Amino acid sequence: MKNYFLPLFLLIVSFGYSQEDNNEEEVKQLKAVVQNAQTDQPMESVHVVNLNQVVGTITNEKGEFNIPAKVNDTLYITFLGFKSQKVRVTNDMFKFKGTKISLTELAYALEEVIVRPYSLTGYLEIDVKNLPLNNAFQYSISGLSVGYEAGNKNPSAVTKVLGAILNPADLLRNLFGKKPNQMRKLRQMKEDDQIRDLLASKFDRETLTELLQLEKVDIEDILNNCNYSKSFITTANDLQILDAISSCYEEYKVLNRKK
Repeated sequence: MKNYFLPLFLLIVSFGYSQEDNNEEEVKQLKAVVQNAQTDQPMESVHVVNLNQVVGTITNEKGEFNIPAKVNDTLYITFLGFKSQKVRVTNDMFKFKGTKISLTELAYALEEVIVRPYSLTGYLEIDVKNLPLNNAFQYSISGLSVGYEAGNKNPSAVTKVLGAILNPADLLRNLFGKKPNQMRKLRQMKEDDQIRDLLASKFDRETLTELLQLEKVDIEDILNNCNYSKSFITTANDLQILDAISSCYEEYKVLNRKK
């Protein structure tokens, strides 16, 4: 019996290792072409982001792109004026050349725009009172290198900022704690120049929500809890929002360790 047991054991172990190797897909370079669905013409400067590997690239003048990927990864493809598209990477995309991905142009109905200029009198004392003001105030706290926006100036603004800093458990535990793995992608996103360039040109939060697997309301909640003003949250580009979330998350981790 002993003579049969050892070969059988080695056979089972060897088979197990071979199965494990087969299941682990290797990250390869995926090549494809992005084209206009209406004209079949190649599209240049289209942003392609691998949501799983957290890397990005853009298409060349022939509409071609190369990006690290493996089977079942998801590519997020965006171009201004076209509908964003998510594409799942399949085996045939590696085995056969000439994979083409088509983007559909968005149709916008332009409405009448009425421009209302400020009514200026020419008297500085009067005109200054009529111009809109940014009511977002920043408060600096001794010992911290950054300031905090606390919204409108009111008696509770400073208390709100201090409360957020002195109570880290109440600040972001429920928000960051729910998505710890997704928050780790923040550093990868900030290190990829192509993703940064894409986010700097966007204001719709779509790419951020796809990369971080958060809803827009979650992003707003994070920034509200970090005391960013409503005007910043609504007007900042996606890269500024990413940097704000990243900064807020790093502060949260530091404060959380000191509990």
